[in-house]
Amino acid sequence: KNSVKAMEKELVTCSLQGKEKAALQRSQIFQIPGGKDLETKVIVVLGKEGMGKSILVQKICQDWSNGEFSQFEFVFWFDCKQISLPEKRYSLKDLLLEFFVKPQKGSKEIFEYILQNPAKVLLVFDGFEGLHDHENFPRYLDSRPEKDLCSIKELLSGLIQKKILNGCTLLLTARPKDKVYRYVSKVDKTIEIVGFSPQQRELYITKYFEGLPYCGNALKLIKGCEYLFSHCYSPVMCRFVCFVCETILEMGDKSLPSTLTAVFLKFIQQKIIPMQTDVTAVQNQESLATLARTAWYLGEKHQSAMKSNLPSKEVKEFALKYGFFLPFAFPRHSDSGEEEFGSTFSDFVIQNFLGALHLMLAEEIKDKSLTKYLSFPSKKKRPYNWLDLLPRFLAGLLFLQDDPYFCSFSKKDVKPSTKKQKTFLKYIRRLQINELCPERLLELLHCIYETQSHYLLQHVTLRLKPDLSFLGVVLTPPDVHVLHSVLKRSRKDFSLDLRNSSIDMQGLRDLVGLKNVASFRASLSDTVRLWKSLEQTKDYKLLRASTEKFVLDPFKAKTMKDISDLSELVELQEMMINCVQDATGCSSYEIPAIKNLRKLEFALGPVCGLQGFLKLVEILAAFPSLQHLDLDALSENGIGDEGAKSLSEVFPTLTSLETLNLSQNKITDVGAEKLATALPSLSSLKTLRLYNNSICDFGAENLAKVLPAMASLRVLDVQYNKITGVGAQQLTDSLRKCPHIKNLEMWNPTIPYGVLEHLQQLDSRISV
Repeated sequence: KNSVKAMEKELVTCSLQGKEKAALQRSQIFQIPGGKDLETKVIVVLGKEGMGKSILVQKICQDWSNGEFSQFEFVFWFDCKQISLPEKRYSLKDLLLEFFVKPQKGSKEIFEYILQNPAKVLLVFDGFEGLHDHENFPRYLDSRPEKDLCSIKELLSGLIQKKILNGCTLLLTARPKDKVYRYVSKVDKTIEIVGFSPQQRELYITKYFEGLPYCGNALKLIKGCEYLFSHCYSPVMCRFVCFVCETILEMGDKSLPSTLTAVFLKFIQQKIIPMQTDVTAVQNQESLATLARTAWYLGEKHQSAMKSNLPSKEVKEFALKYGFFLPFAFPRHSDSGEEEFGSTFSDFVIQNFLGALHLMLAEEIKDKSLTKYLSFPSKKKRPYNWLDLLPRFLAGLLFLQDDPYFCSFSKKDVKPSTKKQKTFLKYIRRLQINELCPERLLELLHCIYETQSHYLLQHVTLRLKPDLSFLGVVLTPPDVHVLHSVLKRSRKDFSLDLRNSSIDMQGLRDLVGLKNVASFRASLSDTVRLWKSLEQTKDYKLLRASTEKFVLDPFKAKTMKDISDLSELVELQEMMINCVQDATGCSSYEIPAIKNLRKLEFALGPVCGLQGFLKLVEILAAFPSLQHLDLDALSENGIGDEGAKSLSEVFPTLTSLETLNLSQNKITDVGAEKLATALPSLSSLKTLRLYNNSICDFGAENLAKVLPAMASLRVLDVQYNKITGVGAQQLTDSLRKCPHIKNLEMWNPTIPYGVLEHLQQLDSRISV
């Protein structure tokens, strides 16, 4: 079963803005195009807790030992939570050659070789969040790292700042919310582990139960509990769910717990009770309570490891016996033979659950103070907890007062959660749910789902606002499940914005399929992939319903992928016509989002601007309602004369276009002439902006010639070009023949002083 942990998980590389993602093989992790060989390279692996970051770096080490990644002669792997305790200080030599591996001989020579050949060294720091209090990440002070003792944060700072081992490769793993970029000046590559797909979940579960008589029943049982199956996208959660499922099937039961809280209560129960006697029962309960207190207090300090031993020998033996704690050794200093040991929680989920258990059982935690440990206080206030699953477990435990095993923890006759439950209910009733930001709303939905309270679920449902935006918020499979479960309870219609949410196809299908989701926005690539899947499965009913709900307007293209996706959407319309014809007998069909697109912004920047625009022009005719085409971007697209010529050729098809903004695109007289020739064919054009280009008098003359023929035009902007008094006079003369034009914005630095003012006196429609 342990081999299951090493299953391949999908890796993706992403830009810091998360604009584009691509699948990545493990062998490609250290490939950095254009990287300088003499400088330190920093690679960051992001992933939520339990996604397999540690397994990945272990596999990298294993691959290296088998001959892969031959560019490295030395690979050092450190667990940050074990080496970052504040009182521990190391020299670089101690860290490399004492903590990780101690050579039998030649330590001095090996260390000198490492210092002289940093490009052959890979340093892996696993668990950046283990560097607790890294809000105060120090600047490295110049010293002799091979001899001077420093904190691990000072050493890591020196490595990042290229003051130690400049030229080595640093691999950092971190949680997405740890904001590692705040402490690393330059990241050469960012990799994200996204967890198991539904197919990989099934494969994991099948391998876990492989060879057992109830293998088939286990998969069916777990998939039947959709909430738990959604959590199985996380490898760690999948392992816990499989363990609990295994114990349930062994006992002959046929149902799984319905919440994560119940799963982990069952997990602890099954770990302890089979080996428990009447004599040890009370002692085990006391040890568990002590362990829970330790979990909470370490969590408050953003730690999961501790240097000192647990409060008593009995608690230590209990924690190690049942696998709640794991021991580890600290590095020995070069001048000392002493070896020190510490302890760390075996799993982050266990620490979260035990921390919540402490808040429930501790008499010093008053009922009214309980709510400050939840993660949805307001829009701006930062969540209290480093243990980010704790609020969900806390909410779940509050509603498990009828569970006999949980009640056995309480020393009083009163049910342990009754008073605290009332406090929680009062808090939720007073919460301004419709004002929560998307992240807090999702956390609230998770907490409410864990309670399994019909009253609370209905309370939240009634207070959801109809327009729900999750723009740029990562939606995991469990997020989608709780959101879906709440939305389907409501009688209101909802509009969802799911763009850049990394939602998987099944989740998108489930949400879009809800009858009361009246409209939705999603990334074009996700939407196209969904529609193709629905076409392949011949689900034409949902295919048509989802196309009618999809909203594209307004659309802003920022990358080449956006243009490619938009082109694919247009191509897909042909397929849609055939599909809908088969399903309804209708001979023609337009995707409403294409038909109704009114505003299109183009902001690819100078590198891909022309290339992307030429591809966009090919499909502009597919948008019959397009009213506003905006190419004015801060980064300047620079489509130039070639882009202007290409656009002018499709003007006759843009019959609805009212606003055309070609500002800051390096258009010269050549491009202006091409535009002017075709502009009269834009029969609906009201506003034309050519601000900050390179148009001179010849271009102004061509524009002046066609103005009388542009009957719909109201505003012309040619400011900040290279027009002189000659061109300005030509435009003014033409303006007299155009009573329909209301405003001509013509200020240019090349127009002599006083000329423009004189022209304005002749015609007040000219703006100075």
